[in-house]
Amino acid sequence: MKVAEDLYAYEWTSYSENNCNSFYIGGKVGVLIDPGLASFVPDLLTAMKADGVRREEIRFVINTHSHPDHFEGSRIFSNDSISIALHEDEIDFMKGEGRHLYQLFGLQAPKIDVQLALKSGDVEFGGGTFRVLHVPGHSPGSIALYDPQRKALFCGDVIFDKNVGRTDFPGGDARLLKESIRSLAHLDVEILLPGHMGILEGRDNVEENFRTVMENIFPYLR
Repeated sequence: MKVAEDLYAYEWTSYSENNCNSFYIGGKVGVLIDPGLASFVPDLLTAMKADGVRREEIRFVINTHSHPDHFEGSRIFSNDSISIALHEDEIDFMKGEGRHLYQLFGLQAPKIDVQLALKSGDVEFGGGTFRVLHVPGHSPGSIALYDPQRKALFCGDVIFDKNVGRTDFPGGDARLLKESIRSLAHLDVEILLPGHMGILEGRDNVEENFRTVMENIFPYLR
């Protein structure tokens, strides 16, 4: 589904199976964000093809964190000439505690060569400038990716539509999650693209969502 110029969203709407929302930034950028579980990547590529996006156009796979429903599908692209990215703290997390989460889901942690170890700050992908924001809490190396040109925020499992990511998985921390959400609330965002649930469009709707989460969800995050 086209959301904005060269920006496509592939929302996961099944209630019977777990997976995540995936996003693609086209043009010269060629960034796929959160490919999801490997078993569903063929369906994702089919949906992208229907939007006129070919697999060969993907240049980067950016993962907001290493949980299997977001990251495992990166292995499908590991043999292609595609750069796979993950925050440097999440790379370390996957060497230890993060691998155990895969066992909880009955999966084997994938062996993926991560070429880009992300850290906070501006980064260029295919000539487009984005801002990487380290937002721990759901996992130690979670990131949000801010696109200043489109005023779009890819926030992974940090904040959803009137909800937030879980903090009871290995590496989760409720205090850090609240700090991360507060830091994102100050950005100029017109499109909020979370890892699950629906997309929020319009600055007023996005700001109202941050207020709702901080007022109604924060008291239960401990």
